[in-house]
Parts: sequence; structure tokens; C-alpha cells
Amino acid sequence: MLNLKKAIYGKLAGSLLTADIGGRFYDTQAVEGAEYPYVVYMIVSDAPDNVFQGYYEDVLIQFSLFSTTLDNSTEIETMFGHLKTLFDECSFNITDQTLIWMRRENATLNIEDHTTPEGTIQFWHYAVDYLITTKV
Repeated sequence: MLNLKKAIYGKLAGSLLTADIGGRFYDTQAVEGAEYPYVVYMIVSDAPDNVFQGYYEDVLIQFSLFSTTLDNSTEIETMFGHLKTLFDECSFNITDQTLIWMRRENATLNIEDHTTPEGTIQFWHYAVDYLITTKV
């Protein structure tokens, strides 16, 4: 899994999405008090698949995009567009594995609340799931 995470970070380097978020890309959870906008990604599941042609892994990854620009959805929609450009049906190298495909499975946009010591804030949250299949 570490090699897959390294490959995803490598794909992000220098991308428009990285510019959108000022490099604020976090594994599993954001740091306390993280500045908006930012992206968190996490491994949701990792399932082995043994077929006659070999061993494969199906990994479900969720990217969560966050923005506090609530007056319109331009910022969050731009981030989502750059995520799609970067990862929909993309290719990249993973050490010790072969990427078969990376396919977007689902995307959901919501406005959510977050309680902080200073009060409650609202933010856009785009949850985007990708299925990655690799040959081991």
C-alpha cells in the first residue's frame, strides 16, 4: 500500500489540483487547524482478487475535497475538475505492481458543519471514490 500512496503523491506533484490547495494534501485526516481549501485521501478498502491470469488487488480510495468558499461552488468544482483530469482513467507507475486502471466510482457534494473552539463553520465537502485495480 505504501508504494501506491507514493505513486499517488508523485502524480499530484506540480498538478493544477496541488496549486488549487496550496499543497495541503493529507493522508487519512487533516492536521488540526488546517487552512482551507485542502484534500484528504484515505484507503477505504483493499481486497485481493485471485483469477486464473494472476493475482490482483482492488483498492477503493476516497478523496475528500474541502472548501469554505460558500457563496458559490466555483472553488470546489474547480478542484473536482482538476482531480478528475488528474485521476480519471489515468496511468502512473507503482513500484512492485502494475496499474490496470483507476476508475471513478462515485462523487457526492455536500455542505457540512464543523464545530471549532471559535464556533461552527460551514464548508463544501466533495467525497470522490476511485477504484484502483493493480496486478501484483
